[in-house]
Amino acid sequence: MEYHTTRKSSSCYELHVMFPNPEGPGCCAIILTIVSYLLIVATFPFSLCMCIKVVQEYERAVIFRLGRLLKGGAKGPGIFFVVPCIDSYRKVDLRTVSFDVPPQEVLSKDSVTVSVDAVVYYRVSNPMAAVCNISDFSHSTRLLAATTLRNVLGTKNLAEILSERESISHNMQSSLDEATDPWGVKVERVEIKDVRLPVQLQRAMAAEAEAAREARAKVIAAEGEQRASRALKEAAEVISESPAALQLRYLQTLSQISAEKNSTIIFPLPIDIINNIVSK
Repeated sequence: MEYHTTRKSSSCYELHVMFPNPEGPGCCAIILTIVSYLLIVATFPFSLCMCIKVVQEYERAVIFRLGRLLKGGAKGPGIFFVVPCIDSYRKVDLRTVSFDVPPQEVLSKDSVTVSVDAVVYYRVSNPMAAVCNISDFSHSTRLLAATTLRNVLGTKNLAEILSERESISHNMQSSLDEATDPWGVKVERVEIKDVRLPVQLQRAMAAEAEAAREARAKVIAAEGEQRASRALKEAAEVISESPAALQLRYLQTLSQISAEKNSTIIFPLPIDIINNIVSK
């Protein structure tokens, strides 16, 4: 009899429920089960210490009986019953776990080497898949996060890495969540912590920024001089209409200079004044 499934990532516990083993438990398994139950009855109530187990609200227990996954899914929270000698179980923590992705040396799209680290938050969404489909989901998720970080950053140039951290984090989260779904792991959040540039590149970028600031300062100074020259031109036109205004401006300038500093001042005397004195 043949069985077919259209799912790309079916977990072993789903296969166990949908397609049970046609052979069933053997004679040895049946005998061991009967003997275990007889021992429980013979040592009652002391056997309760070995049979009754407790898991916390944030935990689930995946039970195996004689190596086979027990039907009914993960147990908990609260009290559950195991049969000594034939049952084994594994606790899975459902709380959110965070870990730091080690700094990764990445060559960006524009051939710039940068060191980037991140932090990943994940939790177990399916305890059965986390136990049956992978030996160590935590270690595998950490390795996959480091690889995904390098792959995502390799498609970005330096300017995008520095300015589009949220977009990079979202892409990385989507890739990780899709890859860890068969493991029963849900990646909740990914954040880029720091982007470290080489010292030579930092100096080059600092020199470029300083040159850009100096260029803007020169442009602003030139615009100021242009506006000042226009204002002086307009003032000269106004003063040229009245010769007395120019003399008053001379006297005002002399008064300002004498108030600030006590020093010898060479003041130009207009020829018109001398001519008026001589003529009188």
